[in-house]
Amino acid sequence: MKSVWVLEDLHESHAWLGKALEAVFPGIAVQRYFRLADALEAAHTLPPPDLALVDLSLPDGSGIALIKLLNDQAPATMCVVASIYDDDLHLMPALRAGAQGFLLKDQSWEQIAELLRGIAEGRPPLSPAIARRLLAHFRPQMHDYMTEPLTQRETEVLGIIAKGMTLAEAARLLGISAHTVSGYTKEIYRKLNVSSRAEAALTARNIGLV
Repeated sequence: MKSVWVLEDLHESHAWLGKALEAVFPGIAVQRYFRLADALEAAHTLPPPDLALVDLSLPDGSGIALIKLLNDQAPATMCVVASIYDDDLHLMPALRAGAQGFLLKDQSWEQIAELLRGIAEGRPPLSPAIARRLLAHFRPQMHDYMTEPLTQRETEVLGIIAKGMTLAEAARLLGISAHTVSGYTKEIYRKLNVSSRAEAALTARNIGLV
């Protein structure tokens, strides 16, 4: 990394982002922009940077516009979001626009530096909270597996038998008869379209019950 653009409207954020960049890439040329319009103009007139750190919420627009432009005109530029927002309304549009990383500004510059250091090793710079959100977003949901929703009691039974408990143990835990648990289990198999406890347990793990 020889050059970086930082699009950020706050002076203090520029300061600690610059500190993190210098720690990871000593001597890197940092070009600072405080307005989206100035960064867009630079993207049309100047050689593109190796890295762009882009805030999303700016006084004159969204940094996603710069990410899209760089992604179209300079695909070799790595665009990384630096934002205070960690919700899907900000995360997903940025990723769709071409962002290759997402850093949260509630971290210290040392933490940001550590995440940026992973770029050299081919690891996308993602704050832990963002990585968890992405995993949750793409985790298979119950409705992807079943023909009709499980009842609350069926969900409880599935969670128990998926942990390896017998029907008798599940019955004692729930305070119902083994015969009743067996009935719930048959309904679970039917709704999940499985024929064994192993398949049911795998599905339970896939949808996050265990």
